[in-house]
Amino acid sequence: MARKVFFSFAYEDVNRVMVVRNSDVIRGINAAGFIDKAEFESVERQGDAAIKRWIDRQLDGTSVTVVLVGATTCKSKWVNYEIEQSKARSNGLLGIDISKVASFNEPTTDRCAEIPKGYKFYLWNKHDGYNNMGAWIEEAAKAAGR
Repeated sequence: MARKVFFSFAYEDVNRVMVVRNSDVIRGINAAGFIDKAEFESVERQGDAAIKRWIDRQLDGTSVTVVLVGATTCKSKWVNYEIEQSKARSNGLLGIDISKVASFNEPTTDRCAEIPKGYKFYLWNKHDGYNNMGAWIEEAAKAAGR
């Protein structure tokens, strides 16, 4: 079954996020929440209320939220908002550590924590996210009754 998935992440990790996005693991998954920088910057200039409305629209129709966790993810008020809104919508939730994903000559980092708290958490490299992310998403959806 194709799932519409929202990907939550701190913009500082966008290069690592793109590696995940482009790894072909999301075949069969309609991915929402991948930020178009120009669109987000346009919304950002309109203030916090506009950003919340934009995030809420991105979450519409999704059944699972995947939090891609790097060094600064825990500090992002928008990631925290996305997690809370995902819970309110009864989305399946899971976290994936992307801090060790190689990207465009950037050094790897440490992750800030395992978030979202209380949900399954995976390490992209160690747990073979390339081959397993689809199964993780399906498991999170079923755990949420979706």
